[in-house]
Amino acid sequence: MHRRHWFQSIAALAAARAPLAGMSPAPEQPTEGLPLEKYEPRSMLHVPESTISRSRFPVIDIHTHLSFSTGLGEEKPPHENAKPEEVLAVMDRRNIRMMVNLTAGYGEAFLQVRDYWHTPHPDRFLVFTEPWYNKAAEPGYARFQAEEIERAHRAGARGIKVLKTLGLYLRENITAGPLVKVDDRRFDPMWETAAALKMPVAIHTSDPLAFFLPIDRFNERWEELHAHPDWSFHGRDFPSDAELQEARLRVIARHRKTQFLCLHVAEAENLPLVSEWMDRHPNMLVDIAARIGELGRQPRTARKFFERYQDRILFGTDAVPHGEETPQQILNDRLYEIYFRFLETEDEYFDYAPALVPPQGRWRIYGLGLPEEILRKVYYENAERLLGMKS
Repeated sequence: MHRRHWFQSIAALAAARAPLAGMSPAPEQPTEGLPLEKYEPRSMLHVPESTISRSRFPVIDIHTHLSFSTGLGEEKPPHENAKPEEVLAVMDRRNIRMMVNLTAGYGEAFLQVRDYWHTPHPDRFLVFTEPWYNKAAEPGYARFQAEEIERAHRAGARGIKVLKTLGLYLRENITAGPLVKVDDRRFDPMWETAAALKMPVAIHTSDPLAFFLPIDRFNERWEELHAHPDWSFHGRDFPSDAELQEARLRVIARHRKTQFLCLHVAEAENLPLVSEWMDRHPNMLVDIAARIGELGRQPRTARKFFERYQDRILFGTDAVPHGEETPQQILNDRLYEIYFRFLETEDEYFDYAPALVPPQGRWRIYGLGLPEEILRKVYYENAERLLGMKS
């Protein structure tokens, strides 16, 4: 008898006799199927686990959203989602020296956000301004936008935030007509103004590669996109990821005196390609916000990337005060503990988000165990240099 069949026969006999011998009943057999959303596997792996309550060095979180605007309509009140004292408590517990609120809006909304976050706590919060997209179709917009950046700078803006609105949402008639390209010449004066005022441009272009693919059984982010089909850019008139990236690179190449902070590691699934871009464009930097899920599943490649570009990688989380759709971005103690564990330890196979089910894809991550020299740069030194701050 084949060995496998022999073991199966013994197991079946033991199960049949179990009630008579006082043994445990046979385990429950699987039913017809298990819905994916109910699948919650528990790892049997035994590996060391670390809890990093406070970062080894003070942190500047270059990428948060304490307020939010799209640039396409009415702005939300700056205090709608959080109170400074609540955020400051988390910052103090986790050794976060400063947060940069990238989406402080423009015009009057920017002034409200500045007065709510930055003015009372100038050493803890900085604010960036944003383009005034809902005027992009008006004559003279290029000059108007450049002048608005100057006004925002005088009012306290330390940089410019460009959402993926440019390239994926903004259209010639604001919400209708063809999409406006990332390298549209109307924005050239804005990029040049940023250089003249030494205002870094934090630019989000494109999204995870899976968002540009069909939502089918081959898509590794099927659950995420099934829950949020409106996040998909597959089909319709959306440009491809490659087209978006090339447009951004043309902007970076045209404006070499402007510092471009490419958010979310620029293209976190393809670090060799990002390396090529950074080698060609010395005015390009990256942050790691909301991408440790990608970096942590390629730890050896990611470690080499950090070693090579240690002077051009910044700490960021993409943190928002409240919400349920993106648990990997909710501003709380657990969020920072995971980031610190990823950067400071060599722990294996741990969750990249404080969630029962991995929100971006069903995988776990591995820590990089970066040396102190690199940690200092990523945690705060690179941000200080970019923002023109004193150490």
